[in-house]
Amino acid sequence: MKTMIMVAAHKKFPMPDKKGYLPVLVGAVKNYRTGIEYQRDDEGENISAKNPNYNELTAVYWAWKNLKDADAIGLVHYRRLFFDTKPYSLNNVLSKPKIEKLLSKYDVILPKKRNYYIESNYSHYIHAHHKEPLDKTREIIVKNYPQYLIAYDKVMKRSKAHMFNMFIMKKNAFESYCSFMFEVLEKLESKIDISNYSVQEARVYGYISELLMDVWLETNAYKYTEVGWGQIGSKHLVKKAISFINRKFGIGKKQTHF
Repeated sequence: MKTMIMVAAHKKFPMPDKKGYLPVLVGAVKNYRTGIEYQRDDEGENISAKNPNYNELTAVYWAWKNLKDADAIGLVHYRRLFFDTKPYSLNNVLSKPKIEKLLSKYDVILPKKRNYYIESNYSHYIHAHHKEPLDKTREIIVKNYPQYLIAYDKVMKRSKAHMFNMFIMKKNAFESYCSFMFEVLEKLESKIDISNYSVQEARVYGYISELLMDVWLETNAYKYTEVGWGQIGSKHLVKKAISFINRKFGIGKKQTHF
């Protein structure tokens, strides 16, 4: 099995030294850093220029259009990866033999779900980001992908979801996922105006895609398993917890920048 796990990065960073991992420079078309010898996301058919709005999805799009001979394709981040065991270090990233053993039984490998406990996926999103894009996404699904609507509404009401745009998929599942997700996001681009969004909020399509993962997965009934994931380096957990509580109660809620 030819397995290719992209490690999305916007700068040079220590990378896994295990077979099957491919560092990808995202937003490469506008990235002027020198001395980074990673696979670029602006080669072949690509949307590299959309990286400020699509985040790591520009690597996913590059793989979808250009990695035609891969049997399985995955995405992790330069600081957030799948691991075989603790401690979370580059020596313990999920190995190719383990990945291929899992893919002999499952179509998709995902990180363990994130639980928001006191919020639904919908309420968490609108407390952290602009509400319109998520509501417009539902309108697009109602009009163009009605078969996904039941799963969409269920996912929005839950407090758990597979987040972070991290996955490893067999090729047929990957093709299905990309077709659905990129079609929805392309339609969303024409429905919302992000010209006055802050730099952070302009990453909207990357944020929306995280919630589309389970919608796609459950509608198509792909068989999946979850594995452990972790982050290398500081997580700033206290800062994140305070920010979460503040957003929940409307303290310092994000602002549109004019």
